[in-house]
Amino acid sequence: MSGLFSPRAWNKIWIYRETFLLGLMNTLKTAVIALLIALLLGIIFGLMATSNKKILKSISRVYVEIIQNTPVLLQMCFLYYALAFSGHSPGIIVTGFFALGIYTGAYMAEVIRAGIESVPKGQFEAARSQGFGYAGQMFYIIIPQSIKVILPPMTNVIVNMIKNTSCLYIVGGADLLSLTYSFVTGENTGGSYAPAYILCGVIFFLICFPLSSFASMWETSLKKREQKVLLSSATKEE
Repeated sequence: MSGLFSPRAWNKIWIYRETFLLGLMNTLKTAVIALLIALLLGIIFGLMATSNKKILKSISRVYVEIIQNTPVLLQMCFLYYALAFSGHSPGIIVTGFFALGIYTGAYMAEVIRAGIESVPKGQFEAARSQGFGYAGQMFYIIIPQSIKVILPPMTNVIVNMIKNTSCLYIVGGADLLSLTYSFVTGENTGGSYAPAYILCGVIFFLICFPLSSFASMWETSLKKREQKVLLSSATKEE
């Protein structure tokens, strides 16, 4: 524990602070691009899961079950090494984009499916009676109503995805955790284990805690709003 309180160790962290800034930027870049991929896949498979066609529902279910029930680390290693041995290695960062995007997309699909299914069936029938096709129903009627249900759990999925960027460490990535490890084992920077990993943890905390707190407050607010609506409806009926 002496390293934890060593001014020399903390000074070394300050001198090489650009290493941690680079790791942070790579982590954020990976998270943002992976999020875009996850949203695209989540919307596609979420809509497939709520369609009336059994084949589309089955395809969505297979994707979700396979991805959710295998470790993201395994998926990342498979994608990276399978492509590397085939002679088409996209690089570690790009592997991170797709591995995290595909993994998170399965959870996004479930969130979107649950949000769409939370809308009363009467809304679907009303939209059809007004002449809306499937795309019109979703875009103008269903999705706007499901947003309030989708966004809180979606925020939690995003938080988990940001933390999962640390899995790039296993394939020698340039994310925050990977560069922290390189720092503590480097010839000129090694030895500052406790300060380096504490700083790494603090950075992750500062990114994830506000998001998770926001999701919790939003969910609580929605529940209170729903309770008020139910009480108001009960009062009017009386």
